[in-house]
Amino acid sequence: MTTADQYRLNAANCAQMAEAAEDEPDRNRFKRMEAAWRALAEEQDWLDGDKPSLKPPSA
Repeated sequence: MTTADQYRLNAANCAQMAEAAEDEPDRNRFKRMEAAWRALAEEQDWLDGDKPSLKPPSA
């Protein structure tokens, strides 16, 4: 399992916790954590060379 895959697994766990949250503040907190883990996974994919940068090259 790659680091990015582990990050995605963490994001999925946060999504499950968000669904099970009993109140809105907790649900929002888990959703923010999920988004952060997914962003880290995307960044790690880029660092590992698995995905090209979305930014156009500077002229």
